[in-house]
Amino acid sequence: MKKILASLILVAFAAIGAHAQAKFEFTAGDSYDFGTVKDGEKVVHVYEFKNVGNQPLMIQKAEAGCSCTSADWTKTPVLPGKTGKVTVTFDSKDKVGPAMKEITIKSNAALPNPNMARYSIFLKGKVVANK
Repeated sequence: MKKILASLILVAFAAIGAHAQAKFEFTAGDSYDFGTVKDGEKVVHVYEFKNVGNQPLMIQKAEAGCSCTSADWTKTPVLPGKTGKVTVTFDSKDKVGPAMKEITIKSNAALPNPNMARYSIFLKGKVVANK
């Protein structure tokens, strides 16, 4: 009887642990349209998020696919119910035309789609030549 009770308790704790997770909720969405800027201008946008999960959220890395875009982020664990941020800077120098930048975030947060490897945020707009 004690073995059965101990087994049930272990299964219950395993089930609780399986549902423990950190989770992003971006306050103003995970995409930002900066509109139109002139060649050479820098665009800076802060993506604020709330951890709506039940475990601390920790970002290990946030990176863009090109050297014209960089990201900085909250380096300390974001406790459940608290907020953090990812600040993205896009340097439009010599980038005339439509701009679509994806910043991938590696973290311990649950992903909205199990087929995803990382969470992504997006920065888009248009760069026009100086006249």
